[in-house]
Amino acid sequence: MFNNISFEYPYFLLLILLFIICEFICKAKSPSYLIPHLHIFQQSNKKSILFTLVLKYIIIIFSIIALSSPIKINDSIILKNEGVNIILNLDTSFSMYEQDLDENYTKNRFEIVKEIVKDFITKRVNDNIGIVIFADSVLISSPLSFDKNSQKEMIDYLDIGMAGENTALIDSVASSVNILKNKEAKSNIIILLSDGEDNVSKIPLDVVIKLLNKYHIKIYSIGIGRFNTNILDLLAKESNGKSYFAYSRNDLIKIYEDINKLEKSQIEQNKIVLKDYLFFYPLFIAVLSLIIFIYLKNKE
Repeated sequence: MFNNISFEYPYFLLLILLFIICEFICKAKSPSYLIPHLHIFQQSNKKSILFTLVLKYIIIIFSIIALSSPIKINDSIILKNEGVNIILNLDTSFSMYEQDLDENYTKNRFEIVKEIVKDFITKRVNDNIGIVIFADSVLISSPLSFDKNSQKEMIDYLDIGMAGENTALIDSVASSVNILKNKEAKSNIIILLSDGEDNVSKIPLDVVIKLLNKYHIKIYSIGIGRFNTNILDLLAKESNGKSYFAYSRNDLIKIYEDINKLEKSQIEQNKIVLKDYLFFYPLFIAVLSLIIFIYLKNKE
């Protein structure tokens, strides 16, 4: 019955010993009066006095037990997070309307990207993931989070043109760096996916590269289709990452599989203790005894 029961604050139990000691040593002195035949009244009231004394002990002792916070340990779960902090940086400019990744030419580039990215998120169970989209401007769709189901639902609502029609690629990297810069992990990475050259960014490329090196953030760049990928190559190279090119759905699947294999690192260990708090049981007994004690004292 009492298996796995312990106290969160066991040192409070020492107050019980202190109370017992004071009960014998710290008695209050009161004047003595000689009253004839007092023993008759004492005998009639003896049981009542004994009962209130017991109640007093119950009130004090059970209040202290409640204060010590008794708990029952049900189970312990150790979580080992072997992952990294990842920002999924997705291009939503108008050029993503192209349907050249789909063999049947029924889905545009962004629809296929969303399907593959959702699958990638599912595989990265222990990763802390954030989502950034960019076009004319940069929007943070999701901060770093372990809530994969919510992020996959959010991706369903993302669409081309939500952030404009052009490509602020460098600005998007700067925003992603800002999310990751103070996050502690063995590896912080940005998976940067775009299908066009930067044409509206305000932040210089060299500034972004310095930020990547300063905060040790790695970029895996993915270029979709055929365009000048110099910026993507340079960002990956300068951050000790890797650059990829995708010309079909299968290319894109293989790229995310490769990144999934490359990035594994233990960032944290958490221990979750499942426990029940039992303080309300002794507290209930103490309060009930106090009510009875007050009632008896008022009758005297």
